[in-house]
Amino acid sequence: MSTPASMPEKPALEGLETKWGQSWEEQGTYLFDRQNATRENIFSVDTPPPTASGSLHIGHVFSYTHMDLVTRYQRMRGKTIFYPMGWDDNGLPTERRVQNYYGVRVDPTLPYDPAFVPPLEGGDNASSKAADQLPISRRNFIELCERLTVEDEKQFEDVWRTLGLSVDWTQSYRTIGDEAQTAAQRAFLRNLARGEAYQADAPTLWDITFRTAVAQAELEDKEMPAAYHRLAFRTVPADDGSSTDIHIETTRPELLPACVALVAHPDDERYQHLFGTMVTTPLFGVEVPVVAHHLAQKEKGSGIAMICTFGDVTDVIWWRELDLPNRTIIGSDGRIVADAPDVIVTEQATAAYAQLAGKTVFSAKKTVVELLQASGEMIGDPKPISHSVKFFEKGDKPLEIISTRQWYIRNGARDVALREKLIADGREINFTPDHMRTRYENWVGGLTGDWLISRQRFFGVPIPVWYELDAEGNKGTPIVPSEDSLPVDPASETAPGYDESQRGVPGGFAGEVDIMDTWATSSLTPQIAGGWERDPELFDLVFPYSLRSQGQDIIRTWLFSTVLRSELEHGTVPWKNAGISGFIVDPDRKKMSKSKGNVVTPAAMLETHGSDAVRYWAASSRLGTDAAFDPQNPKQIKIGRRLAIKVLNAAKFVYSFPTAEVDAAGRTAPLDIDLLAELNRVVATATKAFDEFDHAKALEAAEQFFWTFCDDYLELVKERAYGAGTPEGQASATATLRHAIDVLLRLFAPFIPFATEEVWSWTHDGSIHTSEWPVVSAAAEPTGLLPLVSEALISIRRAKTDAKASQKTEVVSATISGPAQLQLAIDDLQAVGRIATVEFVEADAVSVTHIVLAEQVEVQ
Repeated sequence: MSTPASMPEKPALEGLETKWGQSWEEQGTYLFDRQNATRENIFSVDTPPPTASGSLHIGHVFSYTHMDLVTRYQRMRGKTIFYPMGWDDNGLPTERRVQNYYGVRVDPTLPYDPAFVPPLEGGDNASSKAADQLPISRRNFIELCERLTVEDEKQFEDVWRTLGLSVDWTQSYRTIGDEAQTAAQRAFLRNLARGEAYQADAPTLWDITFRTAVAQAELEDKEMPAAYHRLAFRTVPADDGSSTDIHIETTRPELLPACVALVAHPDDERYQHLFGTMVTTPLFGVEVPVVAHHLAQKEKGSGIAMICTFGDVTDVIWWRELDLPNRTIIGSDGRIVADAPDVIVTEQATAAYAQLAGKTVFSAKKTVVELLQASGEMIGDPKPISHSVKFFEKGDKPLEIISTRQWYIRNGARDVALREKLIADGREINFTPDHMRTRYENWVGGLTGDWLISRQRFFGVPIPVWYELDAEGNKGTPIVPSEDSLPVDPASETAPGYDESQRGVPGGFAGEVDIMDTWATSSLTPQIAGGWERDPELFDLVFPYSLRSQGQDIIRTWLFSTVLRSELEHGTVPWKNAGISGFIVDPDRKKMSKSKGNVVTPAAMLETHGSDAVRYWAASSRLGTDAAFDPQNPKQIKIGRRLAIKVLNAAKFVYSFPTAEVDAAGRTAPLDIDLLAELNRVVATATKAFDEFDHAKALEAAEQFFWTFCDDYLELVKERAYGAGTPEGQASATATLRHAIDVLLRLFAPFIPFATEEVWSWTHDGSIHTSEWPVVSAAAEPTGLLPLVSEALISIRRAKTDAKASQKTEVVSATISGPAQLQLAIDDLQAVGRIATVEFVEADAVSVTHIVLAEQVEVQ
């Protein structure tokens, strides 16, 4: 019999993250054991690569903890874990951060300066206005992006290590790294070869701040103030010279020069007689047709609207389905282009347009309204309204729609067979919670166009094509590299079969300067992390993955795009399970986001409360459920900290009892048997919950039992464990205590890994996190004795409290009533209550009906 020599005098949470983080690293606790990995025993995780553009926020801690909980559980179930970590370090968020951090912007015409030193470091006195930022070459800018993202990633890794993510850090990757670029370019080339990738001139959602195309998945609706302007179109005069005014209402009068038609619902009797006729536009006198379409809203405004190329996405649908002309007047900088549409020909019309050319849409609107008011073609004053406007999710200004040439990947929007296959793929994946599958299906079913993957930016994966230039210097057939030459940058590398002197000259070649949308790389995280072409044996082991864990807000982007790329490339789903976390909301139930300024960063939380406490808070919420967080009063985190401290202290108390090894047959006391039966049931509940990705239920079951164990059972048996009663009773008590704490530590290990590892080290060799998950034994079913004894103990305590006596007060005699079964533990009750004489009376309910304290206080 012995007490653990390594047990500290006063166990504490402080310092455990550093202590055990270093130990896990040194011991290789979480390394992928490839040598023993088989397809049957592997559990592979497709990890969300966080965007390396600033700092992590509390939402990251929330969802990444959820992923880590089930991964730790599966490791303890004997699975070989493949758990990489990636960094999404290219794209607009990174560029914006670099611009503001260093006070620079890209000018592609400038030469590279190898000695360049940025004007700012850390964003001090930085301005987000392009005019205030120093223009630098594309290559200099990319180097700054590389420098800053590497620093950000180090800080992110520190946070993840502090949080206790059981990641194999030897399996990390960067989405801008050579391997990621190779995977993204290879997948694109194969998409191109199969006809799934293509280039087209088309209306494009365009962010004028970043001057880049934007995909449907990156849109965000914002409520914005606007105004309806009532304008008078005039019907083309009849043979008798008569004409009438047709009033429309629009929020965008500045697009009048781009008007190509008026549209009304085919069932609208007010306008049916006009369908097929022509009307002239105010100010510009251009004749446009009146057409019918079912998307026109009879109840909106006057029931008839103008179609402009392009005011919104509905205009694009009308333009495409009604085969209307394209008269785009907004340029890539968001200003009205200098050249008027060729239908604007009269002196008055060209003069009006000249007043708009070069202006922003805001200034052009003001000018058009003034001109309409002067001409009498605007009826009344503008009517203020509020309406939903589409923004790029990372942009500050409303999107425009302009005509550009872009690269696309087919996504099922115009391919019924592919769309149905993607729906079917979604049904092969086990979504938790299941209703998140509906969000996926709604997104797939609501797609209106193929996936636009090209971006007119700089820090990203280059689109791997060059173009032949004809005798006039016009771009022709794309030139593609061989796969074994990847990665390539066509903007700086020479096209196959040419030399650099032929770049940009007629008969030569031009390199593609656009980069891929960041999701075009992130959609390949299973391939990048798994080695794909680099290590086919590894890829076959891990793919399809066991789990994709992520937030609900990127179902439409990351989840969908990954399913799409996997279907196109492999004809299968990328993972078996998708665990979808909810949002973090502030005390007002508003989603936390950087744009709203209500985000809490995790580093301070982890330092103040400890990682186990923060993990407990995250684990308390089921997948798909939003969690409120109040940084001023983090109740759930405080509860988690209290639990972790109690685990340390309860274990120290249990280990203070000298004990010999006693097998299950030696645990003979009825109360001990019942406790173990209850614990057996908890193990079954927690195991089933984890298998169903319900970590919160697993935690709840273990926690409820733990507090009963500490508050009641420990108190009830401690006298027997100290030696009161028979040697057999003492051995049963101490063996039961040791077994119970051993099981509880393993049940808690995924949730509070630092405290449980600390306690485990007092009595065990090796890590608790590679120990065996507790199994359900063949123990008897619970008899209900423990709850009865707990209730009796509460009654004894209450009687002493009512008498204003200490709980340590000796009791001369007491009468305890209850079911006959309660008598099996009467000795433990007598010992913990310090009762000299107990009279037991059989009854339906538990109570202490008569008690005499040593101070001669009698309580009825």
